[in-house]
Amino acid sequence: MKILVCISHVPDTTSKINFTEGDSKFDTNGVQFVINPNDEFGLTRAMWFKEKQAANVTVVNVGGAETEPTLRKALAIGADAAIRINTMPNDGFSVAKQLANVVKDGGYDLVIAGRESIDYNGGMVPGMIAGLTNANFVNNCIGLEIDGTTVKAVREIDGGKETVSTTLPLVIGGQKGLVEESELRIPNMRGIMMARQKPLTVVEPIEANTETSSVKFEKPAPKGAVKLVSPDNLDELISLLHNEAKVI
Repeated sequence: MKILVCISHVPDTTSKINFTEGDSKFDTNGVQFVINPNDEFGLTRAMWFKEKQAANVTVVNVGGAETEPTLRKALAIGADAAIRINTMPNDGFSVAKQLANVVKDGGYDLVIAGRESIDYNGGMVPGMIAGLTNANFVNNCIGLEIDGTTVKAVREIDGGKETVSTTLPLVIGGQKGLVEESELRIPNMRGIMMARQKPLTVVEPIEANTETSSVKFEKPAPKGAVKLVSPDNLDELISLLHNEAKVI
């Protein structure tokens, strides 16, 4: 079984976020980048298939040379090879087209993508890949078992879980539940040394229109001052909730 794991290069959630050029561009200065958490759950599940079912695992990223340390970390975790598509990830549609082209050329049976990336939270790329490659698709996937070409997947739905049966080829939008946080792998020294010898192939992008662009970014408004109201002064509390907070 050939597995392709899509890896997004995203800012660490502890990073301080700033914008430049009139709040129209993300400022990467001083920002630590990591594997997108939803993708890391998928990569860890792919390692399970590699160890239990002898699957071959390739990781892929759309981005410039600055994303290669993130791909090398994925190789150190255990992926067999990496592909970097040499173009900026300008919007979800163009990214999906680039990834779909790699899927078609590589003949992958299973594509594991995160449900969404934690930077733009678009949540559109996995479904677009499935549509562009005519593959089956399961989103919000929290469980995955494969026997030959038969697949049993569990996905999160409002108020519960749904178990579905499908077949390969398959694209999933994975999330926490595919594995638990305690099962995530930290690269050891042997893995880091081996990652240096594994292939990281840079491919040029195909032509793909960018359908959307970011016009402006805006940080959340700072928290306002806290007003304390005596529990005995119910009228004042109701007035504040009604006139200032406007929640009643």
